[in-house]
Amino acid sequence: MSALTVHHRTTYHYREPMVFGPHRLMLRPRESRTVRLHTHDLEIAPPATVTWAHDVAGNAVATATFGAPADTLVIDSLATLTLDVEQWPVFDIAASAVTYPFLLSDDDMTDLGALRLQAYLDSGGRLHDWARGFIAGPDTDTLSLLKDISNGVAARITYEARDEETVQTPIETLARGRGSCRDFAVLFVDAVRNLGFGARIVSGYLYDPDLNTLGSAGSGSTHAWAEVYVPGAGWITFDPTNRSVGGFNLIPVAVARHIRQTAPVSGLFIGPAAACIAMEVAVSVEPAKGSASF
Repeated sequence: MSALTVHHRTTYHYREPMVFGPHRLMLRPRESRTVRLHTHDLEIAPPATVTWAHDVAGNAVATATFGAPADTLVIDSLATLTLDVEQWPVFDIAASAVTYPFLLSDDDMTDLGALRLQAYLDSGGRLHDWARGFIAGPDTDTLSLLKDISNGVAARITYEARDEETVQTPIETLARGRGSCRDFAVLFVDAVRNLGFGARIVSGYLYDPDLNTLGSAGSGSTHAWAEVYVPGAGWITFDPTNRSVGGFNLIPVAVARHIRQTAPVSGLFIGPAAACIAMEVAVSVEPAKGSASF
């Protein structure tokens, strides 16, 4: 169990004062049985009116509306929370789903819906062939299959940090053999969806006190990973970037069908595109003051 402070500060600099349209913010950690959120403070400059809502996936979404122009926009999120996830969890998979392939119940089929559909075209069947190469036979162990695909992404793709907001398609990632954590997650999710699983993208923070995981900058950073639905066990966390299962060092903020739905900050300003001269993002995940991990 770890008591943590997550600080995420985004700063935009403009050549002259800009008029800002509404900004959509996904910065509040997602509360659950394993993530207990104690406080969350959101400070914005120039001053903004903030309203909150939950989207279709149950994510907490803030909308900031601005009343005055400015040449600098600062969005500062500070959260304190307790992360309580076992490092080596045991998953109680239903007997009917222990081996692949298996049948989902009618309710699960309906509720998973679009989460079982690939997000990107695979007209040449390259992803289809790659994903099915992990199937060992007619009675493949389900959890082993998912772990093999996650590990296969890490074995096939070399990690690279990319500052661009765009995400590669799974086919582009397979062809390049390189990608960011977002590209790893997108490839993994579409691969398991190709096999009939329900899966979703997760964005949030990576806690890395030992400084030994990919995708980390210092003790923490923003990160992307995946969850796969398996009957009995429910949503199982997979981080293909680091070949990990269970999410003991991951703090979720948003879950979504598509990676584009998980952007921490999105919005617009009125003016020429070149008016934005710089963007800075600073993220830290540290033990909360006066607390100890146990």
